[in-house]
Amino acid sequence: MLSKLQFYLFPFFLVFFFKTNGQTKLEESQIELVSKTKINYFLYYPEEYQKQTNNEFGILLFLHGSGSIPKNDSEKFLAPDLLTNGTKFPFLILVPQHLDANKMWNTYAVKQLLDSVVKTNRIDPKKIYLSGLSRGGVAAWDMVIEYPDTFAALAVVSSMAPTPYAHWMNKKMPIRVYHGENDKVIPVSEAEDMVERLKKMNYNVEFIKYKNRGHDIWDTVYNNLELYSWFNKQKKM
Repeated sequence: MLSKLQFYLFPFFLVFFFKTNGQTKLEESQIELVSKTKINYFLYYPEEYQKQTNNEFGILLFLHGSGSIPKNDSEKFLAPDLLTNGTKFPFLILVPQHLDANKMWNTYAVKQLLDSVVKTNRIDPKKIYLSGLSRGGVAAWDMVIEYPDTFAALAVVSSMAPTPYAHWMNKKMPIRVYHGENDKVIPVSEAEDMVERLKKMNYNVEFIKYKNRGHDIWDTVYNNLELYSWFNKQKKM
C-alpha cells in the first residue's frame, strides 16, 4: 500500500517588550512554528492481520538510506524487495519515503506518521520496532534518543552514531548494531565507539561486524529472516 499523509501546524506568537536605555530594545518572544510536510509511505500488512481481527500486531518502522532516493523526476521510489517478493513477516512494516538527497530525515514528521498509523490500525503499542540503514540509521538513533519510551527494539545498519547522547536511550530496549569492518563511507569506529559506550552503561546491545565487507551490508542483514524473529520476540516492559 502506497499512501500519502500531510501534517499541518498553525502559528502562535507571544511578544514581550522591555524598556531599555537609549535606542536599544530587548524583546522576549515566543513563536509556534508552522510546517507542512507530505510523506509518501508503504505499509505492509501480514496475512494474519485480516484473519485475526481481534488481535493486535507489532509494527516495524524502517528508515532507508540515501541510495533509495530517486536521482531525478523520472525515477520512482520502489518498495523494498522483501515487501514485494512474497516474504512473510509477523508484523506490519511502515516504510516512509525520504526524497531529498541533500537533507537528513525529518524525524519529527516520521514520528507523527508512526503515531497516525498506530492509532488507525490494530497495533500493540508495546511492540513498535525501529530499524534504519546508513542515513536512515542516523535517524533511527535520533528517534530512540528523542522518543525513548516509544520503541521496543532497535537495529541499526552502517550508520553514524550519536555516542555522547547514548545515555538518553531507554536502557531496557534491546539493540543490534551491524557494520562492515571495511566501511569507507562511515568508519566502523562509529559503531565500535557507540557499542563500547552502551556496554559500559549496561545496555542490552549486540554488535555484529562483517569481515572484509564495506558499507553496503544491508542486503545481508535484512535478508536474514532471523532478524525479524528477534524483533517479534521483543516487547516493551
